[in-house]
This record gives sequence, C-alpha cells and structure tokens, in this order.
Amino acid sequence: MEPIPGCILERFDSLLNKKSVPFEARDDYRKWLRYYLDFRSKYTLPDNRSEQVRLFIEKMRSKGQSGKSLNQAAHALSLFFSLQETCRSAPTQMRIGDEASSHSQVLTEDRGKPLNSTSEAEAPARRRGRKYNEWWSMEKTVSAEWDVIITGTLVGEIQTRHYSRRTLKAYADWSRKFQLYLKHKPPADLSAEDVKAYLTYLAVNRKVSASTQNQAFNSLLFLFRHILKKDFGDQRDVPRAKRSSYIPVVLTRQEVDAVLQHLAHPYTLIVKLLYGCGLRLFECLKLRVQNFNFDAGILTVMDGKGKKARTVPIPRSIEQELLEQIARVKAIHEGDLLSGYAGVVLDDALDRKYRNAAKDIIWQWLFPQQSLTFILEANEKRRFHLNDSDVQEPLHQAVRKAGITKRVTSHTFRHSFATHLLQANYDIRTIQTLLGHSDVRTTMIYTHCVPSRTLKELKSPLDF
Repeated sequence: MEPIPGCILERFDSLLNKKSVPFEARDDYRKWLRYYLDFRSKYTLPDNRSEQVRLFIEKMRSKGQSGKSLNQAAHALSLFFSLQETCRSAPTQMRIGDEASSHSQVLTEDRGKPLNSTSEAEAPARRRGRKYNEWWSMEKTVSAEWDVIITGTLVGEIQTRHYSRRTLKAYADWSRKFQLYLKHKPPADLSAEDVKAYLTYLAVNRKVSASTQNQAFNSLLFLFRHILKKDFGDQRDVPRAKRSSYIPVVLTRQEVDAVLQHLAHPYTLIVKLLYGCGLRLFECLKLRVQNFNFDAGILTVMDGKGKKARTVPIPRSIEQELLEQIARVKAIHEGDLLSGYAGVVLDDALDRKYRNAAKDIIWQWLFPQQSLTFILEANEKRRFHLNDSDVQEPLHQAVRKAGITKRVTSHTFRHSFATHLLQANYDIRTIQTLLGHSDVRTTMIYTHCVPSRTLKELKSPLDF
C-alpha cells in the first residue's frame, strides 16, 4: 500500500486542524485516506463522489469494520473531497473538486448489496452527492404528500407531546424508509397490509434485531394513529424477530481505571461521571453549571430519559475536577460575552420565559463545544454541548489501548455503576432510584452480572 503523497498529507493535516478533529483520532483519519487512495488505484470508480464513498464504505464493511469506524471513514473522505486544489505530484492523480461527498453512515437498508449495485431512483437525498445531514428525513423528496406529512404534521405531533429530538429523528427516519419501501405510494392509499409487508420484510429479508423491528413497529403505529388517522390493524401474525436474552457488559474497577488512564481532558471527567453517577451519555453531556450542589454533595439530572428528573450523589473524589471544569466554563463564557454571542441553547420556551438565561453562567453547559455555532434562521451564534460522537471515538481508542477485550461503550460504565453497587450490598430499590428506572424489573437485570456468592455457600437442609 502506497503512503499518502506529501502534498496531499500536508493539506489534509491542515484541514484536520482547522476542523478541530481530536488529535488522538487524526491517525485514524489518515489511515482512512490511505485506504481510500489504495482502493481508488485498484478499482475503476464513477466520477460521482458520493457513489465513491458508498462503494468504499461497502468494501470496508465487508472487511468487518464497525459502524463507528465507517462513520469516521466517511467523514475523513468528506474532508478530503472538500479540498480545492489538485495535487499533481501524487502517483495516482486525484482531482479534488468542489462537490461534497456523502458524509454518512450507510443505513441498514443498504447492507447486503453487491459492491457495484446502486439504486439512485430510490436512494434518499443523502446519497446523491450532498454532504450528509443526520436530518436527511426532513429533506424534500419526489412525493410532496409525504414531505408535508413528515416535515409538517409528524414534527408538530412530536413537539406537542414534548417527545425528545431522538424520538423525532427515529420516527421520521422510519417513516421515510417506509415511504421508500412502498416506492412513494400515496399516503391516502396506505393500509394495514402495507405495514405487515414492511415489518415482514425487515424480519425475514433484512433479519433485523428485535429492538430494531420494535422501533419500526412503534414508529409506524404513531404514523398511522396520530398522523394518517388510519386503522393500524392487528399485526399479530407478522413474523417478529426473537428478542435474545441480554446480559450487560460490566467492567471491573481495575478495567475502569485502565480506560481512564488513556483518556484526555475532558473525556476523563465525562467517563468518571458516567461511572461515578450512573449517567447516560446524553444526560452527562447536557449537564449545566446549575445542576451541581457541592454543599449538599448532590447532582441533579434535570433532563433524563422520559423527561424525568432525579438526584445522585456527587463523587467526592472528583469534586475538585468538577470545580476546575466549571472554572474553565466561566472563562469560556466571559470570552463569549465579549464576542457578542447569543447564549447557549435552551430547551422549549425557556429562552422566552427567562430572557437573560441563555447568557447566565448557571445555564452554561458543563461540557461546551470548542467553537460557537452560527444559527442561520436566527442569524446569531450559540454554543452547543459536546456531541455523542465527540466522546465515542476517544473512548473507543482508550479501550483498545487499555487492552480490554470486552465490547465497551459509554453505557457500559452505567452498567458497571449499578453492578458494583449491587456487589456492595446496596438495596435494589436504591439502585433503581439512582438509575432513574420506572420499573424495578429493569434494574433486576444487573443481578445476572453479580457472581452469586450464596450459591457457593449453599448447604443442604440435611446439614442445618
């Protein structure tokens, strides 16, 4: 495999720095570019950049690359294609044009197709030479009727119920996939048989997991009941993917420490909060300065799953780190005020209810993004918190460097939090409260993660 030509590498590194790509991830970005140059030299590819990305991603998937790695590879290529000049000294001539590539993960429907297969007629807009937008389901399609239903009625119904953005995105994505499966069949002509056919297709042809099929089922149920006002049907005879028994992956205390040793700031503090407080990743990233009560030693999670609030103890061992992080946030905030920014992003109508809250220090994110984001609609600059993807890649690298062979995600630390409390003989109801579970049966799954010492000590009644 040939190395990356010097002139390309220099410009690519400069772009990585400009786009604030994490330093620890840059080697991987160079690796994907190198793989792509080698791939291009071996195969005759179409001129369309998005099609090149799709073919490359399919090739990498066939080699067993994970979904996160494929997303990173697509992003690396989108950055590469955004370069404007031609590197004439490269062994393989690369024309670097203005057309942005499809910075996208390839969706479940695309899996299993041959390398050279394509269906531009049915492909959504994200695969037609545009830069990937995670809200691709809100883009216009050939069916104006479907566009009105998804971008108008569905959004309104979701917002009326105060469902999360994740729910909106999931329901809109499945509605679009349903539309594509039916080849843009008019919504007025839909029936329960269409739903049955699609769910059967997912289970039999695509062999999706039980959770994926259930998410599709709930999304289409919402679409029929609240948007189309149609009969959803019984659907009992639809083949359902069998739900496998699930036991959470749990790290030992030593493994948690090993991962922390290979993380840099602020990811170290994020993981300590995930493990030390049992937080979900989105709960951690959405923490604000006002959520911490150091006098009482309590952290209040205001926007948990299902919009539920709860309190958890602040780990005493990281109090100083938290105070130092808040000091950094204050310094960033002071600079933002001087630059004339419009404040942080606030949920719902808080911006109108508390007009000065967006610029108040207590409402600032504990983990803000490095740069301000320009909001085109409002013509103003706001500061967002870190994204999930900002944490996932550094965490993945840290796990590999620590030599841990378990499948570790950000949620693994929440599992470890609950399991270690259970091992320390904490009451299951207490753990349920700390995790924010509505039903204790959800918390009971952690009993499978604890080695049962009672079984080893079990005696026969004859020996009593």
